[in-house]
Amino acid sequence: MAISIHPLVDHGVKHGNASFSGGTLTCKCASQPVTVSLGANVAFDHVCGCTKCWKPSGALFSLVAVVGKDKVKVTANEQKLKIVDESAVIQRHACTGCGVHMYGRIEKKDHAFYGFDFVHPELFKEQGWAHPEFAAFVSSIIESGFPPARMGEVRARLKELGLEPYDCLSPALMDAIATHAAKQKGVRPA
Repeated sequence: MAISIHPLVDHGVKHGNASFSGGTLTCKCASQPVTVSLGANVAFDHVCGCTKCWKPSGALFSLVAVVGKDKVKVTANEQKLKIVDESAVIQRHACTGCGVHMYGRIEKKDHAFYGFDFVHPELFKEQGWAHPEFAAFVSSIIESGFPPARMGEVRARLKELGLEPYDCLSPALMDAIATHAAKQKGVRPA
């Protein structure tokens, strides 16, 4: 039996629609759900093995992407949101009713990803958002109790799904972090 990664990729990665222009994220509460409007498509969609991201029940990985924070607006029941860990770099705003993380914001202006919010695209009411492209922090699933001896199976399954496994972020995102760090040091990459 194949390793289950996340319900939305286990049967194959569904490609998004290039003209998708945003929509509404909704928490899992049956009444008075928190809703968040995104005024743009997401970018760098990926499955994440870290222990900080919200995952649906039974999922080994979360599904997470970024969008410009200026495109994120809480549209209903904002009073139900609470920051999960105020000391974390990503301030994850979760619904106090169902526990779903609605968005994660980086408030540190000198951070490479300042200006982007992290969201879980599976919460969209609409279909067609940018599809997952890679897997990040793969080894971190061990911290959740996954057997280290089975990591080869996980990486093989991710590759089978077309999600290149990384134990950090994708090369493009790591390049963005390094470029930001160089600029902070006064180095101007060519």
